[in-house]
Order: sequence, then C-alpha cells, then structure tokens
Amino acid sequence: MTDRPLRSRTRQVRAGLNRSGFSETSEAIFMTSGYVYGSAEEAEAAFDGTLDRMVYSRFKNPTVATFEDRLAAIEGAEAARATASGMAAVHAALVCQLKAGDRVVAPRALFGSCTWIINDLLPRFGVNPTFVDGTDLDQWKAALATPAAIVFLETPSNPTLEVIDLPAVAELAHRAGARVVVDNVFATPILQSPLELGADVVVYSATKHIDGQGRCLGGAILGSKDFIADTLSPYLRHTGPALSPFNAWVLLKGLETLDLRVERHSANALAVARFLEGRPEIARVLYPGLESHPQHDLAKRQMKGGFGGIVAFTLKGGKQAAYDLLNRLEVIDISNNLGDSKSLACHPWTTTHQRLSPEDKLAQGIGEGLIRLSVGLEDAADLIDDLRLALEPGANGSKIGV
Repeated sequence: MTDRPLRSRTRQVRAGLNRSGFSETSEAIFMTSGYVYGSAEEAEAAFDGTLDRMVYSRFKNPTVATFEDRLAAIEGAEAARATASGMAAVHAALVCQLKAGDRVVAPRALFGSCTWIINDLLPRFGVNPTFVDGTDLDQWKAALATPAAIVFLETPSNPTLEVIDLPAVAELAHRAGARVVVDNVFATPILQSPLELGADVVVYSATKHIDGQGRCLGGAILGSKDFIADTLSPYLRHTGPALSPFNAWVLLKGLETLDLRVERHSANALAVARFLEGRPEIARVLYPGLESHPQHDLAKRQMKGGFGGIVAFTLKGGKQAAYDLLNRLEVIDISNNLGDSKSLACHPWTTTHQRLSPEDKLAQGIGEGLIRLSVGLEDAADLIDDLRLALEPGANGSKIGV
C-alpha cells in the first residue's frame, strides 16, 4: 500500500491488506485456532509481550486483524477490535470499563437488548443507570451535572429514529468525566463519524450493513489505541467473544461495497418514506431525511450523503392494522434483521422490544401500530408498489383501518 492518504472509497477496498506469501488478490482466510513457535524461548517471548506475533485466535487472527484494520481506516479510528456479534460488542465496550458504583447515562430510546444490559444486567454488579429523553438537552444537562462513567447512545435510534446532538452531549459527558460510547449501526461509518463529533468509542453490529447480505454475525468496537489496548483488549482476551476468521472474511468483502449499498439504501428509503407520508392509513412517518422529522436539521448537520435505510411508521389502526399490512406484503419480508440487501419489516412491539413493559415501550415512542422497515436494494418503485397494494383493499375486500 502507498503511504499517501487515500480516500474512503479506496480504503474500503484496500486498507489493512495483508497478503500471504502466495500473493493472493482476495484476502486469505486463516482458519486456525493456534500457532506454532520455533522454540520454547520464542513462545515465552510471545506470551510476555516482548515479541509481537500471533498467539491464539481468541486473542488475534490474521483475517480478523485485516477486517479490524480496514474498518478502523474507514471509521477514522486509531484502532478496532472485532467480536462475534453486535451485542457482544456493546456488552464488551461497556463492561470492560465499568465497576461497582459507576453510573451510566443513556437515552430511553435504545434497542431492546441494549436497554436490558443497562437497566437489568449492569445493576446486578452495582452499576447505576440513568435514563433521559435523548432529544432533550436539558435532561442531559441534569443527568450529567454529577459524575458518570459512560454515556451510551444510539443515533439515529432503534426503532424510532431519534437523532441526538452528539457534539453537545459529548461536551456535557466529558465535563462529567464520562466516555461517550455510540452505537452507529443505523448511520454506518459512511453517513456519520461519531469520533469526529466528540464520541470516544464507536460500536457496530457488523451483521447489519457491513455484511449487509444476511450471511453472518459480527461486531466491532473502535476507539483510541490506548483504550483498545489497555482497557478493551484484556477484557476480550479473557472473556472470549472472538469473531470467526470466516465471518471476518465475509465482512471484509462487505466493506468493499459498503458505500455503494448505503447510498442505494438511503435513496430507496427516502422515496419510500415520502410515499408513506402521503398515505391516509398512516398516522406518522419517521425518517431523518424528511422535513417533518423532529430533528431533521440536526440530522443534516451530523449525517453526510444520506440518512440511512431505516424508516419507521405508525398505522392508525394499531396492532391489527400493522399485522394486516405485514401479512399482505409480497416483496418485503417479515424479519427482525436490518441493513440487508433485501427489504425487511418487523413489528417492534411484539418482536425486537417485546420484553420491555408497555410503559417503557410507549416512553420510547414505540406504539402497537409501529412498523420498522429496513429498506433494501430492490427497485424503489417495486417496494412502493408492494406497500401500496398491502394498504389497499385485498381480494376479500378488507382494507387497512384509517
């Protein structure tokens, strides 16, 4: 690789390239659990840290390292570590730096499993959660008027697409002594750069757009070299949420086309959102690219080149209307995944956020009529036709409630 700076599109294909002695064009898959040493002295040096080399694939693997290096280059981070799933990344990024008595501040609008970690798991170990309305800076100011260890947030959030003022929250967090950990899954590294906006750590479910084709699980944590080496890596080494080398190779292939796919996701989602906004059966459409979105201007400042592929909308007829629509779709699949090349729709009240209490769901803006639509790479006109036909009277004369 050249030493001169390369643009993002080139880094997605070339960064971290580590060819073996066979000079392959496509990165090699090193499907090995361990490594051999030329001598007992070499093994000792590898374990005491005086020799930098592969020791065990739970710690480091050549294929996984290539994925980590490439993603870090795209993100603009000093370093990255990969994990077996997105939730493994969230868990590790939080727990590696927390101790009893610490406090975590987070918005109420979070993915269900993230809420569970902060609200149910961490308190078992003496960590205290504080939840705020993520769009209300006054609530952030009040929550961060006293010391905190971590601020964790998603922006845009899952599934209601709330957009949080990252620079403002990061400034408040740093005054309170907290690290800012941002789940950037909905925006991807293509549309938003949290580290440039004041975040300290970024996490991804690489299962989503980074793979983007429904093939494998993976996660990633990015930040400074010191954080990755001194705080995160010992935790990963001893707890073992390691990414498979094969999955790392699949994710590498995903990175090569990430910006092309995210551009299409965003364009399709905007077209679909505009269509849905004009339908009488729908009470509300949430998409940061719409002028009607409450944080549209903020999204324009923080995001670049598009607003992502996720649209949320609420049907006036509640849960039954949502079920009727989902069951009539013929092109769009019902699935709880997102960021896939195929368009996927789900009912958060009964799936991704099912385990939250009704009160907590409503506090997050999740109603019984809400559908989360992950807009894929199909022709937008076909997706709009699929939604239109699902909303209009069916063969039995039934119609979605208005």
